[in-house]
Formats: sequence, structure tokens, C-alpha cells
Amino acid sequence: MPLTLVPLPDSIPVKYTEEEAEYLSVRPLVRQAFSSAELVDMVVSVAGKDLARVQKILSAGTVVFHSFRYWWTGFEADAVALRELLQKYPDADPSRAFRPEDCAEVILESSGSPARHSLRIPRDEAGKRRLLHPRSFWDNLMNLTRDVAPAYREYSYSQRGDIYVLALTPEQIARLAREAARSAPRTLRADLAVLSAISQIVFICPRPASQSIKTI
Repeated sequence: MPLTLVPLPDSIPVKYTEEEAEYLSVRPLVRQAFSSAELVDMVVSVAGKDLARVQKILSAGTVVFHSFRYWWTGFEADAVALRELLQKYPDADPSRAFRPEDCAEVILESSGSPARHSLRIPRDEAGKRRLLHPRSFWDNLMNLTRDVAPAYREYSYSQRGDIYVLALTPEQIARLAREAARSAPRTLRADLAVLSAISQIVFICPRPASQSIKTI
């Protein structure tokens, strides 16, 4: 029996549990009420703001988000009401120039799809200066963007920001490895052993969020 087209409900009972790949989950099942805006926000983080894709997930009644699987009673969301919600989300904007001061996190990646090596480094961690060192490892990462600006890739709804990418030369990688030995905080140094294998840096530059994902 087809689902009936309905306005977006005020409250949606949702169940969720931690996702366990290839195994039957024995994690506890949690129940929580989401507003329609909160549920749509979570779906957009997974599927982007494409109306048809969001409608399909709402109708299916399940999505995996941040290693949790969520379930609700599927419904065919009213397209007009849903489009009004989706219009509040940003669009990709290739005209936005990269600005180091906007960058909150980088991802060091090797070649391949998916990348064989991937290391996320937040600014708060890499920005810590070691004693007697005038520059932080974060400063060294941002200095790489002075000569060649990172290229705009997309707006990421999961990261809530614009994504830029900079391909690295072998010389830049070698210099970055030397700088890491001098300036990286102790908490990062072991992880940075992967530097010899990376080929590019992904820069995440958040925009102000229009909505917040429900805290769980």
C-alpha cells in the first residue's frame, strides 16, 4: 500500500543504535523524538540537499549517520514544505577564495580512492606551539597555501563547510616532514609518520550552520 503524502510532522519518534558492520548488533536501542527539521538536518548531512534523495530516505525510514543507524516510520514528505527547509542550506560556491583563517581542520591523504592513508588534524591540536619554536605545525600547513591556493572542491553537508584541495610535490612533502619533527606537538608526532605517503591536503572551512543536528 503506497504511503500517503503528508506535511512534515512536528515530532517524529526515532530509534537508533550503534551500527556494527557484518554483525548482528547487540547494542542497546535508544528511542528519541526528533522534530522534522532535526531529522531532515541529519538526512541532509548524509545525502546532501537534493530533494528527491532526501524524500527517498524519509520514505525508507532509515539512515546511517556517524556510526549509528536510525529508524522511523517512513513517510512521503510534502515536497513544498521539504523544499522550503532545504532552501535554508548553503550551496557549493566555487567563487569563494580559500582563506587560511577560515580553515578549522585538514585531512592529509595519500593517492587512491579511497585513500590508503588519511589523517585528520584539527587546528586546535596542530596550532599548539612547542617550547622555543616560533611557529606551530598548523602555521607550516597554512604556509603551503601561499604560493598556490588550494582548489575549491565542494560544499560538504557532513562537514558543514567548503572543501578545498592542494596537491603536494615531493619537495613539499619532504619539507613538511622536517617541519613536523620540529614543530608538531607530541600528541601528533607518531601519527605524522604517514607524511611520506601523502599526496594532497584537504582543507575544511566551515560556514555558519543554518541548523544544528540533534545532540544524542
